[in-house]
Amino acid sequence: MTDQDDLRYPIGRFRSPAASLPGVRAAYIETLRLLPERLRAAVAGLNDAQLDTPYREGGWTVRQVVHHLADSHANAFIRVKLALTEDWPTIKPYDEAAWARLPDSLLPIDGSLVFIDALHARLVSLLQAMEEEDFQKGFVHPERGRMTLASNLAIYDWHSRHHVAHITRLRERMGW
Repeated sequence: MTDQDDLRYPIGRFRSPAASLPGVRAAYIETLRLLPERLRAAVAGLNDAQLDTPYREGGWTVRQVVHHLADSHANAFIRVKLALTEDWPTIKPYDEAAWARLPDSLLPIDGSLVFIDALHARLVSLLQAMEEEDFQKGFVHPERGRMTLASNLAIYDWHSRHHVAHITRLRERMGW
């Protein structure tokens, strides 16, 4: 991996797990439960100049990463609910980079942190209540094809750790 790849993928690229076992899923759900706490710790004490620092050249700022987590995980929550209540619905993807350029991505991060707290409380509660067969339900992503809720859970475990690492590694490099 190049230095730029290391900055872009601080925990490595997503690798789909070979199997979806209950114990592994429980660990993924725990990552989602801990995301709000880990994200708050990652941004604790940062000032506006630090929040407006990109985690890598050409990358999003810390502020944009926080708002992106709120946007992305809100979409994930809706996709889980759609998959649980419909038969393989086709979901609508969105342009993450375009969303990150919208004016609300310049707002203070407090609103997104509170939103992530509440969103993850609901998401984790829903995931913990799911039965084994529920994890085999899913949705159709127009660009990625059929995705089970088990595979989607693995992606969001990685996504949570990936973006928190963007912030924590930036802090380490900058000595914040």
